[in-house]
Amino acid sequence: MAGHSTRFSGPGAALALFAASLLGACTPSPESGHGFTLPEGDVAAGERAFTRLGCQACHTVAGRPELRENVASEMSIRLGGPTRRVSTYGELVTSIINPSHRISEAAGDAGTTEGGQSRMRNYNELMTVSELADLVAFLQAQYELRPYEPTPYPPYYPRP
Repeated sequence: MAGHSTRFSGPGAALALFAASLLGACTPSPESGHGFTLPEGDVAAGERAFTRLGCQACHTVAGRPELRENVASEMSIRLGGPTRRVSTYGELVTSIINPSHRISEAAGDAGTTEGGQSRMRNYNELMTVSELADLVAFLQAQYELRPYEPTPYPPYYPRP
């Protein structure tokens, strides 16, 4: 086959190159949290960890005022209750071990330092991995998903 080039060119080459670049983009980086998960936590043990670690000094739990009795509160950031979007497992873990990663608007200025960092103390050396898993299980159990209710637009609904 004299004169026949084995070089890949044309629209097929461009498509193959595009597909390969997409596959490369799907590969998680070594710093990615992809594949990370904690063991399943115990809700009751998580409630005990919440109290032992003093989380109630800054956080209230919807429907659980007894968790804050006889506690000098520094601020009042609400956790749990009805919500349109439940925080994922990873979001809750990140909020606990790296609270400055994403600061809730509910925290306001009282929840941040002048430098914009979270005022939440670092608990990474104060709790075990089991306590972290239990705490996340406790927090997830406090949220109630409230589905979005669309606004009915009269022109799109039949009249009675």
